[in-house]
Amino acid sequence: MVCPKEILTMPRNKDLKRVVRARMQKTGEAYTAARAQVLRKKREQQIPPSAPSAPSARIRAGSSARIRADGSTPDDAAQSPISDRYAELAGMSDAAVKAKTGCGWERWVRSLDHHGAMSLSHAEIAKLLRTEFKTSSWWTQTIAVGYERIKGLRARGQQRNGTFGATKSKTYNVPVDVLFDAWADAATRRRWLAESGVRIRTSTRPKSIRLAWPGGAIIAVGFTAKGAGKSAVALEHSKLPDRESADRVKREWSDRLNALAKVLAAT
Repeated sequence: MVCPKEILTMPRNKDLKRVVRARMQKTGEAYTAARAQVLRKKREQQIPPSAPSAPSARIRAGSSARIRADGSTPDDAAQSPISDRYAELAGMSDAAVKAKTGCGWERWVRSLDHHGAMSLSHAEIAKLLRTEFKTSSWWTQTIAVGYERIKGLRARGQQRNGTFGATKSKTYNVPVDVLFDAWADAATRRRWLAESGVRIRTSTRPKSIRLAWPGGAIIAVGFTAKGAGKSAVALEHSKLPDRESADRVKREWSDRLNALAKVLAAT
């Protein structure tokens, strides 16, 4: 995985030098110090927009504070660094992203903006991340979705087509083959899923399964080995009409995965 290089949107060469020299005349600073302050100010001005359909929990009814177009108040910008605000919108901490990819949200957003990602589809952003920065499958999706949330292209839990999805994962003390079979085998699946009309559309043992769900939804399921006797499942239930449906479905999947744990423990 290749962390994107620092990209500054401040005009370079003559334009940058002109701004720096103007500051030097005003403050008496040396060129290096003045340039550093100009670039720092440019970074601070790059405040991310929030997703239009995600209301801010900080705004209370009857508040007299002036609200900016991005949903923030004047105090927000003074108290919250850009990276913290990006992390809040993306749904993952800046430290976690930096630990795994080598750079934080601000760098990723700046680089994807540089490559014109705002005008790309989700699939195109994912392809850009894989080809340009060699991101793994999981981090490709994490960074792409985080970027789209930061830029207001989707809300938390929402797909780019406007529908919503629910995700859930759980780790079990069984080999990955056993976990896969508990989903792939219809008789075993009925013991814990308790949902009629479910069928397998595609499967790759022991990595993934796609289930056709009653009503037209699709359940994408992935399996990961975590040693000889431990494995994890992660799923996404897509094509849900709204956030309330997504929240309800997520709770239902939590119950189903707990029921699966009991079935696996009894085998």
